[in-house]
Amino acid sequence: MASSSSSLRDMYTDSSAGWSFLPAAPQPENSTSAPAGPSYQFSTRPAHNSIFDLSPSLDLSEPSSVDAGLLLRSIVASALLQYSSSAIAMPWEVGKLLLQVQWVPRDAGEVLPELELKPEVEEDALSDDDANADSYFADPSTASARHPPVRPVDDQGYPIRRSILEEEARPEYIIPVGGADGVWNMIKRVGRFRGEGWFALWKGLLTSCTMEVLSSTLQPVIHSILISIFYPSTASLPQPSLIVPVASHLITGFLLSPLDLIRTRLIVQSFLPRHRSYSGPIDALSQILQHEGGLRGIYLHPHLLIPTILDNALRPLVSLLLPGMLTSTLSLGINQDTNPVIWGLLELTTSCIGLLVTLPFETVRRRLQVQVRGTANPIRGCVELRQVPYNGVVDAFWHILTEERSDLPVVPRVRRRRPSQAGAKRSESPEGKAQEADDEDDAGFMRHTGVGQLYRGLGMRLGASAVVFLLAMFSGVNEVDSGWAEL
Repeated sequence: MASSSSSLRDMYTDSSAGWSFLPAAPQPENSTSAPAGPSYQFSTRPAHNSIFDLSPSLDLSEPSSVDAGLLLRSIVASALLQYSSSAIAMPWEVGKLLLQVQWVPRDAGEVLPELELKPEVEEDALSDDDANADSYFADPSTASARHPPVRPVDDQGYPIRRSILEEEARPEYIIPVGGADGVWNMIKRVGRFRGEGWFALWKGLLTSCTMEVLSSTLQPVIHSILISIFYPSTASLPQPSLIVPVASHLITGFLLSPLDLIRTRLIVQSFLPRHRSYSGPIDALSQILQHEGGLRGIYLHPHLLIPTILDNALRPLVSLLLPGMLTSTLSLGINQDTNPVIWGLLELTTSCIGLLVTLPFETVRRRLQVQVRGTANPIRGCVELRQVPYNGVVDAFWHILTEERSDLPVVPRVRRRRPSQAGAKRSESPEGKAQEADDEDDAGFMRHTGVGQLYRGLGMRLGASAVVFLLAMFSGVNEVDSGWAEL
């Protein structure tokens, strides 16, 4: 037994020796210690970048290994994804913008009475009276009481309207006013209108997508540049919390304001080819530069510059300032890191409050963008536009509040003139006047004010903020810097 065990011990070999990549160290012959374990040597490779998990061949650590075709396909896929997301939200943007620029005067629901003709005494057709002879041989072009003159027409050949609800005088490219009280109803009216159609809900899609891509790219770059200029890393000044973000959004909005102007006009103009003012964004830019003052007019005109500054400065200022003010005022002691859900609810509340501040300025900006300047021809909009231009931001606010109505949809009320004297006396009686006063009171406060016109699309914005909050809460509360998406 002893001899067999001795032979088995001599035949044993270490299996790890076959996996060693280094030569074994020489051992002295008289050593009686156990065989040494395998030695390992770790290479100094760079840390793995998880961004290349989707495409291991796109390794930018070695310039010679970059796959140009794969990089191009990645860029195209990103562009298609951005274009698809913009296309999904575009119908709601079109409906909201058309509601913002639609002009609804206070007398929109009142149709003027028909012209009352005096009854004529019928006489014998075969009479040889001189008066009948004169009327028989009279010039047909001469106006008479029996045939009233034809209604005058404008330079486009359409009859001049006494009310915007007159269907016989309404141009074919204008959607009837007062039928949509929300974004969804406006979307349906645009899709079902003969002059627009469902494809009109994607007017200005390419311009909107380009503006979103440029905005999301330029704003962080401008923010980093401002940080490096005014707050260098070696300075002892505290890091900015409010001024630099607002300034970066303001500069980005100012640089991209021509694209926003073009997008607004492409959406508002008629979809019918014979009534279009611009065939596309490039044609719109060339015409605006040619007829409306060039680069100076497109950037520095007061009707464009002041609304741009107000709109692009108020939105980031409100979104950054309101949460902290509300927390300090109510003494809540909520922190974004320790209470992400409650902080999200606070952001949702402040975003809803901020819409009450920012939406009127956005509406005024859209109204002023639709107006042409210089020698340009007026835009033939698919909705009713104010014929008399506004003289600035304050003038636009004043006229919207004082000359428009907010109770949509507008129900037309036909006023018929009573030919009898009894009917006239009845309308002039105290009972008739009281009945007319009751009709005016039934219209309510919104009938006599344009406050509602300044908040068109508010319900859609509130719903979008709530959806974003729910998605952020269910997808993960740790992503505190995901931001708020706004249609």
